Amino acid sequence: MVLPKATAINLFNPFTEEHEMFRKSVRAFVEKEIRPHVDEWEEAEIAPLHELFKKMGELGFLGLNYPEKYGGAEADIWFTVVFAEELARAGAAGIPMATLVHTDMATPALARHGSEELKERYLMPAIRGEMVSAIAVTEPDAGSDVARIKTRAERDGDDYIINGSKLYITNGTQADWLCLLARTSPGDDYQGMSLIIVPTDTPGFTISKKLKKLGNHSSDTAFLTFEDVRVPVSNRIGEEGFGFYYQMEQFQVERLVGALGGVAGAELVVRDTIAYCQERHAFNKPLIASQWIQFKLAELLTEIEATRQLNYLCAAKIEAGEDNMEVTRIASMCKLKAGRLMREVADTCLQFYGGMGYMEETPISRYFRDARLTSIGGGADEVMLGIIAKLENMNPR
Repeated sequence: MVLPKATAINLFNPFTEEHEMFRKSVRAFVEKEIRPHVDEWEEAEIAPLHELFKKMGELGFLGLNYPEKYGGAEADIWFTVVFAEELARAGAAGIPMATLVHTDMATPALARHGSEELKERYLMPAIRGEMVSAIAVTEPDAGSDVARIKTRAERDGDDYIINGSKLYITNGTQADWLCLLARTSPGDDYQGMSLIIVPTDTPGFTISKKLKKLGNHSSDTAFLTFEDVRVPVSNRIGEEGFGFYYQMEQFQVERLVGALGGVAGAELVVRDTIAYCQERHAFNKPLIASQWIQFKLAELLTEIEATRQLNYLCAAKIEAGEDNMEVTRIASMCKLKAGRLMREVADTCLQFYGGMGYMEETPISRYFRDARLTSIGGGADEVMLGIIAKLENMNPR
């Protein structure tokens, strides 16, 4: 039997003309509204998020996947992919992180499970860029181990009274409201937690400290304290006791957008390094003439392309509505691979820059500092490995 031959190669390309038009729009915004100011914001260790988000909101960037009735675009996942990739051109990782916390970490649970009143009061202004949001989960004694958080929200009539603290909170000094994970019933495991919207002008809420970090300087990070903070029970997102599950639900897109931006940024760094090695001469020839440098950069580009395609596979599974455990498995792989690849790119490319790479004036030095966070934030590498091992049935028999 003779099988028919394929008449054309159908390569996987998820992006339509509309996606590419959106890419041009985001890229133009980054070039005009972010890159010219990023050095100033890095020096100040904060960016004007209210001003920046207002401009993004007017262009429809902040509610891509949310319903139109709340101001969103009801777009598919590939618009989010484009958005994350193009933000990586900002020139510093702090701005993409601050933005994606707002769009894909602090607001998803509210959009999916919040009441109509909460969506009108907090989601819609966030989509318009009129309010800055933050996700408040991590605590001094509970980072990747989310189940160990201690902040409590005790019921008092129609209110919750909140006591505790949150650490490493991105957008923490500028947020108008927090999506707070707190315990609403006794216990010390993942059960009994709820997500609660906490306006930051509520009495008892304090920004205890603005934190200084190794990198991501243009993104403000804070230590927050809650002392008898009283908010209405109606500020709870969804059902009481389901906060942990809602948080886990949104972790997968959070990890994907981090991986998408990480890979896009890594490619920019490698291509900048290629250009530098073509111009920089040592021992009477350009650095790029070294076969070792050529091969190492070629290897990095190969790893970048492979990781990008893994990211796209994850996005395709999310768009197709595949089983949550399968999405969790692939998203964990994406974040693990992206974080480790970014570290390798940062170290290798800085080495090729030599002494110039160690200078603050060179973008590679900023990237070297910024890139380290991906293997820690949103679940450390070890947590990703644990998730993958569990979902691959590696438990003892």
